[in-house]
Amino acid sequence: MKRFFFIVYLFFGHQLTLVANSDTLRLVAVGDIMMGSGFPSPVLPKDDGKGSFKAVLPLLRNADLTFGNLEGVFLDEGTSDKCKNSKVCYAFRMPQRYVAHLQDAGFDVVSVANNHSGDFNEKGRVQTAKTLSDAGIQFAGFQSHPYTLYVKNGVKYGVCAFAPNAGTASLHDWAAARKRIAELKKLSDIVVVYFHGGAEGSKFQHITRANEYFYSENRGNAYAFARMAIDAGADVVLGSGPHVTRAVDVYKNRFIAYSLGNFCTYGMFNLDGPNGVAPLLTLNINEKGEFISAKVTSIFQQDNEHLAIDPTGKAFQILRELTQNDIPEAALQFSEDGIITKKSLKN
Repeated sequence: MKRFFFIVYLFFGHQLTLVANSDTLRLVAVGDIMMGSGFPSPVLPKDDGKGSFKAVLPLLRNADLTFGNLEGVFLDEGTSDKCKNSKVCYAFRMPQRYVAHLQDAGFDVVSVANNHSGDFNEKGRVQTAKTLSDAGIQFAGFQSHPYTLYVKNGVKYGVCAFAPNAGTASLHDWAAARKRIAELKKLSDIVVVYFHGGAEGSKFQHITRANEYFYSENRGNAYAFARMAIDAGADVVLGSGPHVTRAVDVYKNRFIAYSLGNFCTYGMFNLDGPNGVAPLLTLNINEKGEFISAKVTSIFQQDNEHLAIDPTGKAFQILRELTQNDIPEAALQFSEDGIITKKSLKN
Protein backbone atom coordinates (compact mmCIF):
# COMPACT_ATOMS: atom_id res chain seq x y z
CA MET A 1 0.00 0.00 0.00
CA LYS A 2 1.22 3.44 -0.92
CA ARG A 3 -1.35 6.05 -0.03
CA PHE A 4 -1.57 9.69 0.88
CA PHE A 5 -4.27 10.87 3.22
CA PHE A 6 -5.09 13.45 5.86
CA ILE A 7 -6.25 12.84 9.42
CA VAL A 8 -7.98 15.74 11.13
CA TYR A 9 -8.62 15.80 14.88
CA LEU A 10 -10.05 18.38 17.28
CA PHE A 11 -8.38 18.97 20.63
CA PHE A 12 -9.71 21.49 23.10
CA GLY A 13 -11.40 23.44 20.34
CA HIS A 14 -8.32 23.64 18.15
CA GLN A 15 -7.94 21.81 14.89
CA LEU A 16 -4.86 19.64 14.58
CA THR A 17 -4.13 18.23 11.15
CA LEU A 18 -1.84 15.21 10.89
CA VAL A 19 -0.60 14.29 7.47
CA ALA A 20 0.23 10.63 6.94
CA ASN A 21 2.69 10.47 4.07
CA SER A 22 2.82 7.98 1.25
CA ASP A 23 4.67 5.28 3.19
CA THR A 24 1.94 4.87 5.79
CA LEU A 25 0.90 1.26 6.48
CA ARG A 26 -2.47 0.35 7.92
CA LEU A 27 -2.85 -2.66 10.20
CA VAL A 28 -6.16 -3.84 11.61
CA ALA A 29 -6.00 -6.00 14.73
CA VAL A 30 -8.68 -7.68 16.81
CA GLY A 31 -8.72 -10.05 19.76
CA ASP A 32 -10.28 -13.46 20.30
CA ILE A 33 -12.28 -15.12 17.53
CA MET A 34 -14.47 -18.19 18.11
CA MET A 35 -17.44 -18.20 15.73
CA GLY A 36 -19.37 -21.06 17.33
CA SER A 37 -18.54 -24.59 18.47
CA GLY A 38 -19.81 -28.01 17.45
CA PHE A 39 -18.69 -29.66 20.71
CA PRO A 40 -19.87 -31.15 23.00
CA SER A 41 -23.24 -30.24 21.45
CA PRO A 42 -23.56 -27.69 18.65
CA VAL A 43 -23.73 -24.05 19.71
CA LEU A 44 -23.77 -22.36 16.32
CA PRO A 45 -25.34 -19.17 14.93
CA LYS A 46 -28.69 -19.47 13.17
CA ASP A 47 -27.14 -18.11 9.97
CA ASP A 48 -24.29 -20.66 10.22
CA GLY A 49 -21.89 -17.85 11.03
CA LYS A 50 -22.30 -15.96 7.78
CA GLY A 51 -22.97 -12.70 9.60
CA SER A 52 -20.15 -13.08 12.13
CA PHE A 53 -18.26 -9.99 10.94
CA LYS A 54 -20.99 -8.20 8.98
CA ALA A 55 -21.00 -5.10 11.20
CA VAL A 56 -17.30 -4.40 10.64
CA LEU A 57 -16.52 -5.82 7.20
CA PRO A 58 -15.47 -2.47 5.66
CA LEU A 59 -12.96 -1.96 8.46
CA LEU A 60 -11.50 -5.46 8.33
CA ARG A 61 -11.14 -5.38 4.57
CA ASN A 62 -9.49 -1.96 4.40
CA ALA A 63 -5.99 -2.78 5.63
CA ASP A 64 -2.56 -3.86 4.52
CA LEU A 65 -2.62 -6.55 7.20
CA THR A 66 -5.68 -7.78 9.09
CA PHE A 67 -4.90 -9.90 12.14
CA GLY A 68 -6.82 -11.72 14.89
CA ASN A 69 -6.46 -14.50 17.45
CA LEU A 70 -8.17 -17.80 16.55
CA GLU A 71 -9.41 -19.04 19.93
CA GLY A 72 -10.02 -22.71 19.15
CA VAL A 73 -9.63 -25.10 16.23
CA PHE A 74 -11.22 -25.86 12.89
CA LEU A 75 -12.38 -29.47 13.17
CA ASP A 76 -15.61 -31.18 12.14
CA GLU A 77 -15.48 -34.14 14.52
CA GLY A 78 -13.58 -35.37 17.54
CA THR A 79 -13.69 -35.27 21.33
CA SER A 80 -11.60 -33.35 23.82
CA ASP A 81 -9.66 -34.94 26.65
CA LYS A 82 -10.08 -31.82 28.75
CA CYS A 83 -13.84 -32.32 29.06
CA LYS A 84 -14.19 -35.96 30.16
CA ASN A 85 -15.17 -35.15 33.73
CA SER A 86 -16.63 -31.69 33.35
CA LYS A 87 -20.26 -30.66 33.23
CA VAL A 88 -19.21 -27.40 31.62
CA CYS A 89 -16.85 -27.92 28.71
CA TYR A 90 -14.70 -25.12 27.39
CA ALA A 91 -13.29 -26.81 24.31
CA PHE A 92 -13.87 -24.95 21.07
CA ARG A 93 -14.30 -26.80 17.79
CA MET A 94 -15.41 -24.55 14.94
CA PRO A 95 -16.77 -26.25 11.81
CA GLN A 96 -14.13 -26.32 9.10
CA ARG A 97 -16.48 -24.52 6.69
CA TYR A 98 -16.41 -21.48 9.00
CA VAL A 99 -12.95 -20.60 7.69
CA ALA A 100 -14.82 -19.07 4.76
CA HIS A 101 -16.11 -16.36 7.12
CA LEU A 102 -12.55 -15.38 8.05
CA GLN A 103 -11.62 -15.45 4.39
CA ASP A 104 -14.57 -13.28 3.37
CA ALA A 105 -13.81 -10.77 6.13
CA GLY A 106 -10.30 -10.25 4.82
CA PHE A 107 -8.19 -11.81 7.57
CA ASP A 108 -4.63 -12.24 6.32
CA VAL A 109 -2.92 -13.77 9.35
CA VAL A 110 -4.23 -15.31 12.58
CA SER A 111 -2.51 -16.42 15.74
CA VAL A 112 -2.99 -20.01 16.88
CA ALA A 113 -0.95 -19.48 20.06
CA ASN A 114 -3.46 -19.76 22.88
CA ASN A 115 -4.87 -22.09 25.52
CA HIS A 116 -7.59 -23.46 23.19
CA SER A 117 -5.51 -24.39 20.14
CA GLY A 118 -4.75 -27.71 21.85
CA ASP A 119 -8.33 -28.52 22.89
CA PHE A 120 -8.41 -31.43 20.43
CA ASN A 121 -4.75 -32.38 20.68
CA GLU A 122 -2.59 -32.85 17.61
CA LYS A 123 -5.56 -33.77 15.45
CA GLY A 124 -7.06 -30.34 16.01
CA ARG A 125 -3.81 -28.51 15.34
CA VAL A 126 -3.13 -30.43 12.13
CA GLN A 127 -6.63 -29.87 10.75
CA THR A 128 -6.61 -26.21 11.73
CA ALA A 129 -3.31 -25.69 9.91
CA LYS A 130 -4.64 -27.43 6.81
CA THR A 131 -7.95 -25.56 6.86
CA LEU A 132 -6.28 -22.17 7.17
CA SER A 133 -3.66 -23.01 4.52
CA ASP A 134 -6.29 -24.23 2.07
CA ALA A 135 -8.17 -20.95 2.55
CA GLY A 136 -5.06 -18.86 1.96
CA ILE A 137 -4.96 -17.51 5.51
CA GLN A 138 -1.54 -17.53 7.11
CA PHE A 139 -1.00 -18.41 10.76
CA ALA A 140 1.62 -18.33 13.48
CA GLY A 141 2.11 -19.68 16.98
CA PHE A 142 2.19 -23.47 16.85
CA GLN A 143 5.44 -24.92 18.13
CA SER A 144 5.76 -26.53 14.71
CA HIS A 145 4.84 -23.30 12.88
CA PRO A 146 5.89 -20.39 15.13
CA TYR A 147 5.95 -17.62 12.52
CA THR A 148 4.89 -16.66 9.03
CA LEU A 149 5.90 -14.14 6.37
CA TYR A 150 3.20 -12.16 4.60
CA VAL A 151 3.77 -9.79 1.66
CA LYS A 152 1.39 -7.00 0.61
CA ASN A 153 2.17 -4.25 -1.89
CA GLY A 154 5.88 -4.95 -1.71
CA VAL A 155 6.03 -4.78 2.10
CA LYS A 156 7.04 -7.96 3.94
CA TYR A 157 5.52 -8.60 7.36
CA GLY A 158 7.01 -11.13 9.74
CA VAL A 159 4.42 -12.34 12.26
CA CYS A 160 5.17 -14.57 15.23
CA ALA A 161 3.02 -15.58 18.19
CA PHE A 162 3.61 -16.90 21.71
CA ALA A 163 1.57 -18.48 24.50
CA PRO A 164 2.22 -20.33 27.78
CA ASN A 165 0.53 -23.50 26.53
CA ALA A 166 1.68 -26.89 25.26
CA GLY A 167 2.04 -27.12 21.50
CA THR A 168 2.59 -23.38 21.09
CA ALA A 169 5.70 -21.22 20.78
CA SER A 170 6.58 -20.57 24.42
CA LEU A 171 5.80 -17.25 26.05
CA HIS A 172 8.26 -18.15 28.81
CA ASP A 173 11.33 -18.99 26.72
CA TRP A 174 12.58 -15.47 26.21
CA ALA A 175 15.91 -16.53 24.74
CA ALA A 176 14.12 -18.40 21.94
CA ALA A 177 11.64 -15.53 21.52
CA ARG A 178 14.42 -12.95 21.20
CA LYS A 179 16.20 -15.08 18.63
CA ARG A 180 13.08 -15.60 16.56
CA ILE A 181 12.12 -11.91 16.58
CA ALA A 182 15.66 -10.88 15.65
CA GLU A 183 15.68 -13.37 12.78
CA LEU A 184 12.32 -12.06 11.54
CA LYS A 185 13.70 -8.53 11.68
CA LYS A 186 16.35 -9.56 9.15
CA LEU A 187 13.77 -11.22 6.90
CA SER A 188 11.00 -8.60 7.10
CA ASP A 189 10.22 -4.93 6.77
CA ILE A 190 7.72 -4.97 9.67
CA VAL A 191 7.70 -7.42 12.58
CA VAL A 192 4.41 -8.06 14.39
CA VAL A 193 4.53 -10.02 17.65
CA TYR A 194 1.44 -11.48 19.26
CA PHE A 195 1.25 -12.92 22.77
CA HIS A 196 -1.50 -14.72 24.67
CA GLY A 197 -0.87 -13.82 28.27
CA GLY A 198 -2.26 -12.46 31.50
CA ALA A 199 -4.89 -13.65 33.96
CA GLU A 200 -8.49 -13.94 32.75
CA GLY A 201 -11.67 -12.04 33.53
CA SER A 202 -13.10 -8.72 34.61
CA LYS A 203 -10.99 -8.68 37.79
CA PHE A 204 -7.82 -8.67 35.68
CA GLN A 205 -8.13 -5.60 33.50
CA HIS A 206 -5.06 -3.89 34.93
CA ILE A 207 -1.43 -4.25 33.89
CA THR A 208 0.48 -5.42 36.97
CA ARG A 209 4.04 -5.34 35.53
CA ALA A 210 4.53 -8.71 37.24
CA ASN A 211 3.92 -12.36 36.41
CA GLU A 212 0.22 -13.16 36.37
CA TYR A 213 -1.37 -16.48 37.27
CA PHE A 214 -4.69 -18.06 36.41
CA TYR A 215 -5.63 -21.29 38.25
CA SER A 216 -1.93 -21.70 39.13
CA GLU A 217 -0.84 -21.41 35.48
CA ASN A 218 1.88 -18.85 34.89
CA ARG A 219 0.46 -16.52 32.24
CA GLY A 220 3.58 -14.36 32.04
CA ASN A 221 4.41 -10.70 32.55
CA ALA A 222 2.73 -8.89 29.67
CA TYR A 223 4.43 -5.56 30.32
CA ALA A 224 7.95 -7.00 30.41
CA PHE A 225 7.35 -9.40 27.50
CA ALA A 226 6.15 -6.59 25.22
CA ARG A 227 9.23 -4.50 25.95
CA MET A 228 11.53 -7.46 25.46
CA ALA A 229 9.91 -8.10 22.07
CA ILE A 230 10.46 -4.50 20.95
CA ASP A 231 14.04 -4.52 22.21
CA ALA A 232 14.54 -7.64 20.07
CA GLY A 233 13.16 -5.99 16.94
CA ALA A 234 9.34 -6.00 17.05
CA ASP A 235 7.52 -3.05 15.50
CA VAL A 236 4.01 -3.85 16.78
CA VAL A 237 3.08 -5.97 19.81
CA LEU A 238 -0.49 -7.26 20.17
CA GLY A 239 -1.91 -9.23 23.08
CA SER A 240 -5.02 -11.06 24.19
CA GLY A 241 -5.89 -13.81 26.65
CA PRO A 242 -7.52 -11.94 29.57
CA HIS A 243 -10.85 -11.76 27.64
CA VAL A 244 -11.09 -8.06 28.52
CA THR A 245 -9.69 -4.84 27.10
CA ARG A 246 -6.42 -3.64 28.60
CA ALA A 247 -4.21 -0.57 28.27
CA VAL A 248 -2.14 0.41 25.25
CA ASP A 249 1.35 1.84 25.21
CA VAL A 250 4.18 3.13 23.04
CA TYR A 251 7.75 2.04 23.74
CA LYS A 252 10.66 3.14 21.57
CA ASN A 253 8.03 4.62 19.25
CA ARG A 254 6.48 1.15 18.76
CA PHE A 255 2.85 0.43 19.60
CA ILE A 256 1.69 -2.12 22.21
CA ALA A 257 -1.86 -3.37 22.86
CA TYR A 258 -1.83 -5.51 26.00
CA SER A 259 -5.20 -7.17 25.42
CA LEU A 260 -7.73 -6.78 22.61
CA GLY A 261 -10.40 -8.77 24.45
CA ASN A 262 -13.29 -10.86 23.12
CA PHE A 263 -13.95 -9.75 19.56
CA CYS A 264 -16.14 -12.46 17.99
CA THR A 265 -16.93 -15.19 20.51
CA TYR A 266 -20.29 -16.79 19.88
CA GLY A 267 -22.29 -18.74 22.40
CA MET A 268 -19.74 -20.16 24.86
CA PHE A 269 -18.04 -17.12 26.41
CA ASN A 270 -18.89 -14.98 29.41
CA LEU A 271 -19.88 -11.65 27.87
CA ASP A 272 -20.98 -9.87 31.05
CA GLY A 273 -19.74 -6.34 31.66
CA PRO A 274 -16.26 -5.62 30.30
CA ASN A 275 -16.04 -9.13 28.82
CA GLY A 276 -18.62 -8.16 26.22
CA VAL A 277 -16.85 -5.12 24.76
CA ALA A 278 -13.62 -4.97 22.78
CA PRO A 279 -11.64 -2.65 20.51
CA LEU A 280 -11.16 -3.08 16.80
CA LEU A 281 -7.81 -1.38 16.31
CA THR A 282 -6.85 0.38 13.09
CA LEU A 283 -3.18 1.18 13.44
CA ASN A 284 -1.18 3.53 11.21
CA ILE A 285 2.60 3.08 11.19
CA ASN A 286 5.34 4.17 8.84
CA GLU A 287 7.56 1.82 6.88
CA LYS A 288 10.11 1.87 9.69
CA GLY A 289 7.43 0.46 12.01
CA GLU A 290 7.06 3.67 13.99
CA PHE A 291 3.67 4.58 15.47
CA ILE A 292 1.71 7.37 13.79
CA SER A 293 -1.86 7.00 15.07
CA ALA A 294 -4.59 4.52 15.90
CA LYS A 295 -8.35 4.51 15.58
CA VAL A 296 -10.37 2.43 18.05
CA THR A 297 -13.77 1.19 16.93
CA SER A 298 -15.64 -0.11 19.95
CA ILE A 299 -17.64 -3.28 19.44
CA PHE A 300 -19.94 -5.17 21.79
CA GLN A 301 -21.38 -8.66 21.96
CA GLN A 302 -24.50 -10.10 23.53
CA ASP A 303 -25.30 -13.76 24.15
CA ASN A 304 -26.23 -15.62 20.97
CA GLU A 305 -25.90 -12.52 18.82
CA HIS A 306 -23.29 -11.39 16.32
CA LEU A 307 -20.98 -8.53 17.23
CA ALA A 308 -22.09 -4.95 16.65
CA ILE A 309 -20.48 -1.53 16.68
CA ASP A 310 -21.02 0.19 20.02
CA PRO A 311 -22.16 3.80 19.49
CA THR A 312 -21.28 4.64 23.12
CA GLY A 313 -17.60 3.78 22.55
CA LYS A 314 -17.33 1.81 25.78
CA ALA A 315 -14.24 -0.23 24.81
CA PHE A 316 -12.37 2.95 23.89
CA GLN A 317 -13.35 4.58 27.17
CA ILE A 318 -12.07 1.55 29.10
CA LEU A 319 -8.85 1.47 27.08
CA ARG A 320 -8.23 5.17 27.68
CA GLU A 321 -8.92 5.01 31.42
CA LEU A 322 -6.75 1.92 31.91
CA THR A 323 -3.87 3.45 29.96
CA GLN A 324 -3.99 6.65 31.99
CA ASN A 325 -4.18 4.66 35.23
CA ASP A 326 -1.77 1.78 34.56
CA ILE A 327 0.80 3.46 32.29
CA PRO A 328 0.56 7.17 33.12
CA GLU A 329 3.97 7.77 31.55
CA ALA A 330 2.71 6.65 28.14
CA ALA A 331 3.14 9.56 25.73
CA LEU A 332 -0.32 9.16 24.24
CA GLN A 333 -3.37 11.35 23.89
CA PHE A 334 -6.92 10.20 23.29
CA SER A 335 -9.53 12.18 21.40
CA GLU A 336 -13.24 11.89 22.07
CA ASP A 337 -13.83 10.18 18.72
CA GLY A 338 -11.58 7.18 19.39
CA ILE A 339 -8.28 8.43 17.97
CA ILE A 340 -4.95 7.77 19.69
CA THR A 341 -1.89 9.85 18.85
CA LYS A 342 1.45 10.67 20.41
CA LYS A 343 1.47 13.62 22.74
CA SER A 344 2.93 16.70 21.15
CA LEU A 345 5.65 18.62 22.96
CA LYS A 346 3.27 21.58 23.29
CA ASN A 347 -0.36 20.84 24.22
